[in-house]
Amino acid sequence: MGMLNRRTMLTGTAAAVAGAAVTQTGLAPTRAAAAGTGAGAEAGAGAPAAVTVLPDDPRYADLVVGNNTRWVGRPESVSIVHTTEQVVRTVQEAVRAGKRISIRGGGHCYADFVYNPDVQIVVDMTAMDQVGYDEERKAFVVEAGATLLHVYESLYKGWGVALPGGMCYSVGVGGHISGGGYGMLSRRHGLTVDHLYAVEVVVVNADGTARAVVATREADDPNRDLWWAHTGGGGGNYGVITRYWFRSPDATGSEPAGQLMHPPKDVYVSAISLPWSKLDKTRFATLVKNFGTWHEKNGSPDSPYASLCSFLMINHRANNSIGLLTQMDATVPGAEKLITAYVASITAALGIKAEPLTSAVGEQGPMPDFFTPQRVPWLASVRFLGTNNPTLTNPTLRGIHKSAYLRKGFNDAQIASLYKHLTRTDLQNPNSMVVLLSYGGKINTVRSGDTASAQRDSIFKGLFQSFWPGKEQDPQNLAWTREVYADVFASTGGYPVPGPAADGCYINYPDSDITDPQQNKSGVPWTTLYYKDNYPRLQRVKAAYDPRNVFRHSQSIALPKQ
Repeated sequence: MGMLNRRTMLTGTAAAVAGAAVTQTGLAPTRAAAAGTGAGAEAGAGAPAAVTVLPDDPRYADLVVGNNTRWVGRPESVSIVHTTEQVVRTVQEAVRAGKRISIRGGGHCYADFVYNPDVQIVVDMTAMDQVGYDEERKAFVVEAGATLLHVYESLYKGWGVALPGGMCYSVGVGGHISGGGYGMLSRRHGLTVDHLYAVEVVVVNADGTARAVVATREADDPNRDLWWAHTGGGGGNYGVITRYWFRSPDATGSEPAGQLMHPPKDVYVSAISLPWSKLDKTRFATLVKNFGTWHEKNGSPDSPYASLCSFLMINHRANNSIGLLTQMDATVPGAEKLITAYVASITAALGIKAEPLTSAVGEQGPMPDFFTPQRVPWLASVRFLGTNNPTLTNPTLRGIHKSAYLRKGFNDAQIASLYKHLTRTDLQNPNSMVVLLSYGGKINTVRSGDTASAQRDSIFKGLFQSFWPGKEQDPQNLAWTREVYADVFASTGGYPVPGPAADGCYINYPDSDITDPQQNKSGVPWTTLYYKDNYPRLQRVKAAYDPRNVFRHSQSIALPKQ
């Protein structure tokens, strides 16, 4: 992942001939297919076939499981596609045969959306990973199977630009973007979807015809609602996403480097450890309150801290440590003093000394060299933080994940619940954790309905999760994660119901329990927890572009009731 792979397009001086190169290589949309003109174009007639992998193929086992090994599929086949035309043809054949399909991007779905017993054909997008520049649209085009680190390296090395996406290196952009992806640059630059100009999606008409549609954010685009649905509506709902185009709303001029946000040249990275052995209930409460209070006071996009992003990684006491990982734009005036002051404010009044992070905490591996803030080039920080993640590289791990948008810091009762469960002795899993992540800033300058990402005034997020290696450990790990989450949000039925203190859940951290009334006792529909008031509009888009409900999973957008 450290180098641009062979499918990266148009880096360096090649940008000068971007329009021609894009068209010649097929990276730009195939016009006939995109426009849906003619039955041959719509059905992908004449296009070469995708690579089909059957159960007796030695490649099959690697293609029917993602990052969470709780979910393993047994489809009749896996279709590895390389072009939009192949996607159209694959979808058309599946529809004609009445086969249930699902879509794999990077393989990081936390739930069973891709791999479940109902799926007969998996459309694997991972070979569609080109990154380039579309001169005609003045936008960067990224195929849906590209992974985040490949996208960051391609955009930055080629043009000095970036996207404010997630940290994990191997996440595929197909689902990450469509769910409203965010990352360490989002407090300064917003969500990834705030820079989304267009999306290409293979959809199925009411008559069963598959075709590729390009939808843009232009006000006069007849497909604009389809673009909007992919700014936070989640993947696998409307069709197969084949590529995205990105151009920032404030882009100027005609040069490629002026069309997308620029990351900082350098960043400061800090990582400290707080030993559990020195944290009693009072000190723990002070630490969690400090994190919440700081984010309440520093959530403005105009704050000198707008470029700071921090993770308070609160592993179970069995881990021995709590970690604080922080990154900040080093080019901000006084940045080193600011990040040092931030760390001091989070650890203030604890009465204990922070230590180097010498063991794995949260999802990060050891980082002892960052005990004092280190100034490193931005791309180097992306590579290091993205790959310094044991939960991504261990192929045995199972997991459960739950999320919350927070508008305020946790109250005393919630903090007491956290402490109780994080210090329980009936579970000794060092990889059970609650992670609090910075949010707010530029993210919150967009209105709730302007994109499908409705949560636009939260200050930080909560991620409740456990990782473990064997099925026999399922009961205790599932129970612990469910219990700490339900206890923290007990006052609203066990889920973070939108209100003064919380604002629902993040669709890109899908929770398999959210549809279960035995777990979600809030009385608030799961669709509201994910989408708030945007859900009815998402349903109308569903009816327009997937009227046969071809693209569905356990938490997909439902067709509106007639």
